This record gives sequence, C-alpha cells and structure tokens, in this order.
Amino acid sequence: MKKLNLSPFLEEKIYDLRHNDSNNTITITSYFPLNQDEKQAILNDHKFGTVNFKSVFSDNISESDWQNSKEQIKKKFQDELFNIE
Repeated sequence: MKKLNLSPFLEEKIYDLRHNDSNNTITITSYFPLNQDEKQAILNDHKFGTVNFKSVFSDNISESDWQNSKEQIKKKFQDELFNIE
C-alpha cells in the first residue's frame, strides 16, 4: 500500500495511522475530528481502497484553539496514556 503524503499541518493532527494491506484499508485516528477539507485532502491523496476516520476526542475545536493548545493537548494525552496503572 502506498504511503500517504500528508502535509506537516495535517500530519500533526493525526495520532495514529494504520494500514491493513489485506483489505486495502487505512484507519486514521486524529486527536480531534478532522473537518471536511482535511478529510478531502487525505482522500485526494489516497486514490484506492477505504479510509476510516476516527478521533481520540469527540469535541470539535477551532483551528486557532488547536494551534494555541496542540502541544499541551498532545502532552496531556501522552502523560495520561502512559500513567495508566
């Protein structure tokens, strides 16, 4: 399966990307739901197979909120994930 060619702007919003070669599917998990333009940019690059979109958090946030808090969000998520007992 070909590698997605994502812009750094879009790549930073993605927590996990998994390829399943057996059924030609990509599952993309972002921190927050991607907007339609972001999804379309991925779909335009991915010319075959199925793309499933998921998100860690269900809240929609503005682009300015994301830019202002992305490092805190990523750090908090990583800290909570790795501190589970």
